[in-house]
Amino acid sequence: MRQLPIAPRSSLLGLLLILAACGAHQGSQGVTAAPAPSHDAGAGTAADAQLGEGPRITLSPDNVHIEYRVYGSGDPAVLLVHGWACDENYWHAQLDALKARYTVVTLNLAGHGASGANRTDWSMANYAQDVAAVASQLPNRHLVLVGHSMGAAVALAATPLIGERVIGVVTVEALRSVGEPPLTSRDIERRVAPFDADFVGATRNLVSSSLFERGADAALVQKVAYSMSLRPAAVAVPTLRSLLSMDLAGLLPAIHVPVYAINSDLLPTDAGRIRRSLPDFHLDVLDHTGHFLMLEDPARFNAVLLKDLSAISERAAH
Repeated sequence: MRQLPIAPRSSLLGLLLILAACGAHQGSQGVTAAPAPSHDAGAGTAADAQLGEGPRITLSPDNVHIEYRVYGSGDPAVLLVHGWACDENYWHAQLDALKARYTVVTLNLAGHGASGANRTDWSMANYAQDVAAVASQLPNRHLVLVGHSMGAAVALAATPLIGERVIGVVTVEALRSVGEPPLTSRDIERRVAPFDADFVGATRNLVSSSLFERGADAALVQKVAYSMSLRPAAVAVPTLRSLLSMDLAGLLPAIHVPVYAINSDLLPTDAGRIRRSLPDFHLDVLDHTGHFLMLEDPARFNAVLLKDLSAISERAAH
């Protein structure tokens, strides 16, 4: 198997922070909580049953249509939020394992997949509103938000919007920067510049050189690099700038639910430092995986995710 080049540690850290820094607070001005659904917990309507697993549409507060799909049944509902320049298909290897026990919801954030792109402010706060809009359409009493990379930041930002229905958050390949100083404006622009100049080339280089471990499946690496590089730069570049500009310190005090993290060993995760900001933090590390561990080793990843979901559900029941 072809071995992939690995960037120097300093370069790798900077590149991974682009996708996995998981900051969150863009300010709450103009943000309103999603209305609670009127359905009974766990009970779908006849219209829900007719829709099956086909695509559904809701509107974010800024009138962008958000596409989502619902699988399985049961409470809590598990909302899967994809990362930067990705889409709902990055969760395909989790669907069968999850829908056997839970209601599972995948969505495409604005500007991704089949969701609308008629937005000018690509902030994490607006992406969080996308998730809250989908949550408002679900009949389930309890929700768990699962976010990969940037999706973890979005899930955390959406948690206060949705309110008490959220009983826990699972972050995937995220939170490593909690407690570290924010990037300066110069640092942010330096990291964004290659993507602004050549989005396709910079994205493919990022994926192939830094987001997988040495010896990773070359076909998977190529597939991810190709897929991410074809996202619209007009969405991805300002989104990247917004992600890098986030400040976790403003949001984390509003997170009053347990946060479980599933990270790779591509970079170390300082759980002790994170717990100073998130006391109810729990970490699992999957060795010999990279940034897309849910695709690289779905069997191990799904087992850990199911364990975390079970723990969150049990805690909510007591």
